[in-house]
Amino acid sequence: MKITLSKKIMGYLLIIFIVLSLSGFILAQVVTNIYVLISVLVITFIIFAVMLFHFFDKYIKPIEKASWTMDKLLQGNYYARVNQEMNGTIGELSGKINTLAKNLSKLTIQEQIQAEQLSTIIENSESALVLIDEKGYIHIVNRKFLSVFGKTSQAYVGYIYYDVIDHEAIHHTVQETFLYEKRVKETFSITHNDEKIYLELVGAPIFNERKMLKGAVLVIYDITEFKHIELMRKDFVANVGYELQAPIKSIKADAEKLQNHTSIDDISKDTLIKIIYEESTRIEMLLDDLLILSNLEKDETKLHLKTVKTGEMIDDILPSIQEKAEKKDILISVEASREIEFTADEEKVKQILFNLMMNGITYTPEQGEVKLEIHSNGDNIRFKVSDNGIGISKHAIPRIFERFYRVDKDRSINTNGTGLGLAIVKHIVEVHNGEIQVDSELEHGTSFTIDIPKSQTVNATSTKRIGKEHSHDKQSSND
Repeated sequence: MKITLSKKIMGYLLIIFIVLSLSGFILAQVVTNIYVLISVLVITFIIFAVMLFHFFDKYIKPIEKASWTMDKLLQGNYYARVNQEMNGTIGELSGKINTLAKNLSKLTIQEQIQAEQLSTIIENSESALVLIDEKGYIHIVNRKFLSVFGKTSQAYVGYIYYDVIDHEAIHHTVQETFLYEKRVKETFSITHNDEKIYLELVGAPIFNERKMLKGAVLVIYDITEFKHIELMRKDFVANVGYELQAPIKSIKADAEKLQNHTSIDDISKDTLIKIIYEESTRIEMLLDDLLILSNLEKDETKLHLKTVKTGEMIDDILPSIQEKAEKKDILISVEASREIEFTADEEKVKQILFNLMMNGITYTPEQGEVKLEIHSNGDNIRFKVSDNGIGISKHAIPRIFERFYRVDKDRSINTNGTGLGLAIVKHIVEVHNGEIQVDSELEHGTSFTIDIPKSQTVNATSTKRIGKEHSHDKQSSND
C-alpha cells in the first residue's frame, strides 16, 4: 500500500511540475527577471507539494486504508481493522467499518462453534443420518451411517442417493418424502458382519422460509435390540404357557378321575393325589422362580448384605445337594477355602451355588461327578462349579441364560426343572457386580466360573427383600 501511495503522489507531483513549467515558460515571455520567476515557481511547487502530502495524509490515505480493509472483509478476513486515527466523516466511516469487522468476527466465531457442535452431534449420534437436497444429491452422511452401510463419506457425498445406496427401502422412503412432503416411516433389515440388523427409517422433508421443499433428512435407528426383546417377550409368554400346560392338564385329568370314579381303590387314589401334589409343586416352583426373576430385574433391586463365612455356607447347602446326587450315584466333591469371608446377600449366593450344582447333577449321567471350588481371587471371591456331564455346544452357550432355554429339549423333558435356574443365577451375579463365564465341551462336561467382589456397597435405602426365597429342596435348575 505504501508503494502504491508513493506512486500516486509522484504522479501528482509530476503533473504539478509540468503545469508550473508550462506556466513559467509562458510567463518568461513577459517577465524580465528570470530568477524571480524561477523562485516563485519553486515556492509555488513546494506549497502545492505540501498541500498534496497533507491532502493525501488527511483524506486519500484513510480512504485507501478503509478500502483495503473492506477488501479484506470481502475476502473473509474478519480480523482486518482500520487502525489509523481519523476525524470527521472519514473517521466516522472508519469506526463503522471497524464495528462491522468486529461483529462479523464474532458472528463467524459463533457460526464456527455452532457448526462444530452440530458436526459433533451429527457424527456422534447413535442414529444414522443422511441429508439429501431437492435434486437427490447427498450432502451429509454421519459416522453411524458409514459403520452400518460401509464405504467412506466420499463414496456418498455429492452423488445421487439411488446411485450409491442399494437398499430399496431407502429409495422408497426418499421418494415418498419428496412426493407427499410429509414424514415417512419404514422398517427394514440388512445383514452386517453376518448378523441380521433391524432398522427403522424415518424420512422428513426440509422446507425453506417460503415453505418450498429444499431436501430431506433421513434418520435410521437400530432397533435390533428392541426386536430381540419383542421376540423374547413372545417366547416368554409361549414358554410359560407350555410349562404350565402339562401340569395343569395332569392335575385336571387326575382330579376328574377322583371325581367320577368312586370305585378307585385306596392305592390308586393315593397315587393320583401324589401326582396332583407333585404337579402343583411344579407349578408353584415355576411361579416362585418367575417372581424371583421379576424382582431381580427391577431397577430398585436391593441386596441384604452381611458377612458370609464360606465354611458355614457350604455346610448349609451340601445336605440337600448330596441327597439329590445320591439318587443318581453322582459324586459331589468340594475344594474350598472355608476361612474366606466376604460381603454379599448370603441367601442369593446360596441360590447361585444350589442352582449350578443341581444343574450339574441333572445333566450328568450316573456315576459322574459334580465339583464345587471356592477360592480367593484378588479382590474377588471365585466360585467354580464343574461337571463331566453331557456338555453344551458352542453355538448354544450364548443363549443358556435365557429364560426357558434348553440346550437339548429331547434330553430335558424329564428334568422337572422350571427352565429358569440359570437366568436367576445370571441376575444374582449381576446385582452383586460380578461376572460369570461358561466353558463347555459336548460329552465332556461344563464348568461355570463366577467372580464376585468380596466387598459390596451397602445401600442405606435398602428396605425391600428381593423375591421369595426358596428352601433348598425347592430350588430350580436349567441347562
